[in-house]
Amino acid sequence: MGSGIAQVFALAGYEVVARDVTNEFLERGLNLIKNGPFGLNKAVEKGRLKKEDAEAALSRIKTTTDLAEAVKEADIVIEAVFENMDLKKQVFKEADENAPPHAILASNTSTLSITAIAAATKRPQQVVGMHFFNPVPVMRLVEVVKGLATSDEVVEVVKQLATKLGKTPIVCKDVPGFVANRLAFPYLAEAIRLYEMGVASAEDIDTAMKLGYNFPMGPLELIDLIGLDVTLDILETLYKETGQSTFCPPVLLRQMVRAGWLGRKTKKGFYTYQ
Repeated sequence: MGSGIAQVFALAGYEVVARDVTNEFLERGLNLIKNGPFGLNKAVEKGRLKKEDAEAALSRIKTTTDLAEAVKEADIVIEAVFENMDLKKQVFKEADENAPPHAILASNTSTLSITAIAAATKRPQQVVGMHFFNPVPVMRLVEVVKGLATSDEVVEVVKQLATKLGKTPIVCKDVPGFVANRLAFPYLAEAIRLYEMGVASAEDIDTAMKLGYNFPMGPLELIDLIGLDVTLDILETLYKETGQSTFCPPVLLRQMVRAGWLGRKTKKGFYTYQ
């Protein structure tokens, strides 16, 4: 999601320094920004963006593999690494040591505790959740998550920033899953269970929710888009944090992940893709 976040900031006129662990990953991210299905060139082709505006946005994105270099002049640092608490704490500790004292440190985590992440820094009052949704250039929601130590001032700044990006922010407390995932993932897990039990086909389960509740996408289609591996990780985290059986990952989901059937990105999930 890091490339999508960089894209929306650059389009909004902000100077961006994107950091990843290798130049190969950085090139892959830049290619997504330029040529991806929600990238700048596609927006130009569809008439949603002027070519000169796309070129200007791209010129505002610099890249580096050096975290200290990336954050040394930042007003806000947004982390979008894997959903692993130890890794996030490591990134935040290093960012805290190298970013200017006024800089806000934000996490794009979808499930992990902002309070716990903030504890790895010496500025917990300036640590906040800024959870974007995939695909970032299209999805308008941003969850602004207030950790136990996060100041009201920082929350307000991040809300205003999200609005400047063309997003709609909501503010929530630091609870497992925040708002959107806390509501969505029991629904997604139950859809898998219905399919696992043979209650209905994948197509009919999705049709039920699209036509019966006017959802734009059915639950199994959505899981294929999110990624079955990501879905499993989120369910495991929520189940561990809450102990609620509604978050317990279905056996079928584990089996499909073990088989490498991860959804659209591997061409096979609950559906097969060309």
